[in-house]
Amino acid sequence: MKVTRLGIALVLLAAACSPATGPANPSGGQPLPVAAATLPPTPTPAPAPRPLSLSSIFGSDKPDLSKFDPDQLRVLIATGDVIPAREVNYKMVTHHDWLYPWRQTADYLRAGDLLFINLESPLIAGCPIIHGGFKFCGDAHAVAGLDYARVAVANIANNHFTNFGPTAVNDTILLLAQHNIGVSGLGHWEIRDDRGIKFGFVGFNGVGTHIDRAEMKREIAIVRAQADIVVAAFHWGKEYELVPMVGAGIAPDDPREIGHLAIDDGADLVIGNHPHWVQGVEIYHDKLITYAHGNFIFDQMWSQETREGVVGRYTFYGTRLIRVDYRPVLISDYAQPSWLDGSQGEGQTILQRMERSSHLIAGIP
Repeated sequence: MKVTRLGIALVLLAAACSPATGPANPSGGQPLPVAAATLPPTPTPAPAPRPLSLSSIFGSDKPDLSKFDPDQLRVLIATGDVIPAREVNYKMVTHHDWLYPWRQTADYLRAGDLLFINLESPLIAGCPIIHGGFKFCGDAHAVAGLDYARVAVANIANNHFTNFGPTAVNDTILLLAQHNIGVSGLGHWEIRDDRGIKFGFVGFNGVGTHIDRAEMKREIAIVRAQADIVVAAFHWGKEYELVPMVGAGIAPDDPREIGHLAIDDGADLVIGNHPHWVQGVEIYHDKLITYAHGNFIFDQMWSQETREGVVGRYTFYGTRLIRVDYRPVLISDYAQPSWLDGSQGEGQTILQRMERSSHLIAGIP
């Protein structure tokens, strides 16, 4: 058969004008359908973070973290006073268990990105068993508990860390460094990079001494230049009080004044401790000041309030603190905190008292 150029052109024209069909079906029958072109779904933008408020901290008005990009979320967990001394040390020795104080809480503490504690006694080899008094030490073996909970940074700026002198201080700092635990306070600061976000930690003691305001400003400025988020820890205020106040002859600075200065100097979050009672929080220039988390690991079994504490969970979106949660604890057996249900009973009472303290600080009736 003779094929002309005109015939070829007509065949090509007919093919171009025919309905689109898919490739041939290898099993016979009609051609396979052609899938329609699809565009990738438009990602849902994260909600704009709302400013912190007391209702968002203590009420149900909390941001839904599932709506935020998890790659941009960072969680800092902070506890109350950790004092592995006196009866706590005795309990660890008699239980033959250096992890004993941490066993009921470690899983939650490890669930954050960084764990920050106030370590209020040195950890030294051969620490003696001491059942009373106010000279504190813990055995060096107790660092195993800090490892178990995955402590990232320990604040050492407090009135008991220096109880056994400069050698014990230096030995403890070296011991912590060997376990990759940084320190803040006594002229030290720590920078921790968590998936590209740098947290800086500084610490200052105002118990038994005045806080050096010029030094505080200097250290915060140094860390501010290196970190995306600056966390300032303070040991301050009168003991056994619901709201922060001066402790005449013992804690001479007003915690509220110091907390405000720290924010003005460049801190993003203030973590307070020492009063041995849970106290409220304050929002100042959209930053959070926490005045006291209460006790966490300590042997003050002589009152309900000194057995209580809260663990703070501080969630950042990028460099902005967007959610704050508190989980209450109760200490048993002179050494071991365990969780309370914050929605009922003793746990609810602790959080309600903390909210009331926050209202008093803010001047809310």
